[in-house]
Amino acid sequence: MAELDNGKGRSASVARKTNETDIKLSFQVDGTGISEIQTDVPFLNHMLDLFTKHGHFDLNVDAKGDIEIDDHHTVEDIGICLGQTLREALGDKRGIKRYASVFVPMDEALAQVVIDISNRPHFEYRAQYPTANVGSFETQLVHEFLWKLALEARITLHVIVHYGHNTHHMIEAVFKALGRAIDEATTIDPRVQGVPSTKGVL
Repeated sequence: MAELDNGKGRSASVARKTNETDIKLSFQVDGTGISEIQTDVPFLNHMLDLFTKHGHFDLNVDAKGDIEIDDHHTVEDIGICLGQTLREALGDKRGIKRYASVFVPMDEALAQVVIDISNRPHFEYRAQYPTANVGSFETQLVHEFLWKLALEARITLHVIVHYGHNTHHMIEAVFKALGRAIDEATTIDPRVQGVPSTKGVL
């Protein structure tokens, strides 16, 4: 259940156990950039740590999965859990800015993340990486993570990697931009009265 007025800010937690993964995840929107991440996918640990730090969130992830097959189920299900907690933590979305567009450079790479906290899940992804892997991590799993995050959080998410030639740098720029965009879009704007939509609901 979301915790909205407990002195800890907007937060939620979820436990998800399937035949493929066992995940416990808690997410605090109004955090301090602290992450405690334990998964069997080292590159994802690194990306989630960057996401948390740059979004000023607090994130705890304890995930075990069938990595003897591959990393797919673990990465996908963490995206599902993060999306679910983000959606729950925001509640009725009163007072939020709703939209954000963030560019982040990482050396030669440039990524852009554009978000609408819309309650309409949609994902657009424009990225071509020079390599199919970063270490043992398959770059195609970035798409799976982001798509499931957008679907479960019920947000409109556009991710564009404009250029780059180092795959690690390009993906790192995406996760930093994602954190900063979610931070901006979920910020409470005192000028916003109620829900930021002419429909009166999001």
